[in-house]
Amino acid sequence: MKQLDLINRVSVMAIVNRTPDSFYDDGATFALDSAVEAALSAARHGADLVDIGGVPFGRGPAVSLQEEIDRVVPVVEAIHAASDIVVSVDTFNADVARLSIAAGAGVINDTSGLWDDRMAGVVAASEATLVLTHSLAPPRSEPPRPEYGDVVAEVVDFLRDRVARAVAAGVPLDRLVVDPGHDLNKNTLHSIELTRRLEEVVAIGLPTLVALSRKDFVGEVLDAAKQDRLEGSLAAAVVCVTKGARVVRVHDVAASVAAMRMTEALLGLREPVYLRHNMGE
Repeated sequence: MKQLDLINRVSVMAIVNRTPDSFYDDGATFALDSAVEAALSAARHGADLVDIGGVPFGRGPAVSLQEEIDRVVPVVEAIHAASDIVVSVDTFNADVARLSIAAGAGVINDTSGLWDDRMAGVVAASEATLVLTHSLAPPRSEPPRPEYGDVVAEVVDFLRDRVARAVAAGVPLDRLVVDPGHDLNKNTLHSIELTRRLEEVVAIGLPTLVALSRKDFVGEVLDAAKQDRLEGSLAAAVVCVTKGARVVRVHDVAASVAAMRMTEALLGLREPVYLRHNMGE
């Protein structure tokens, strides 16, 4: 498995949803072979991680624990056997996390912010990294209209609390990542404010992941359907990276890798692949 530098480089996390009702791809990678091939294709296009999800965070039909396991674990096993790309699993269930880690997952991406109080202990007992995300409503629920006094301050307080809980459960700080949760129980103005002030999240002192790809806040800014949000997603990602984000979770791997590598070079984090222009003989 690759070793990721989450301090000095920007890692691209490719999204592969093994669900029939995923946010963007409408079940295109629901079949096992399709999910595995999408992950391996992402690796070929330069992704550093691939994030496998078996249950969408938002509302929808109930998915049993066994069904989530059956959707996720075989994909993790197949990717781990075929590639050294880091495998992440997007789950809020500690049992799925435990079995996924045993199958080869190196990251657990908990978009619920430790809704399952066993999650931190499961990760602590392994060598996996845990992503802690800000969200308020229970997973798979109909969220109330979000209200914040200061959305950034409240997100930071929430994430600091979840970091403290994870550390208390035995997860080392160097295996924690934070995610402000753009659009999760937030409206477009909240997500814009989080992007504008992302350095306040980064100041927590842990690597920061942003999941912006084709989200509704991008669509509402641009009046664009999901299939027309690539440019807006890339713009938001570049802004977040300039403010300190070091992992970007994306649908469009090749375009995102190119944008992130260019941004890294402009920030002094990466050297050009070659130098020829006006370099003489």
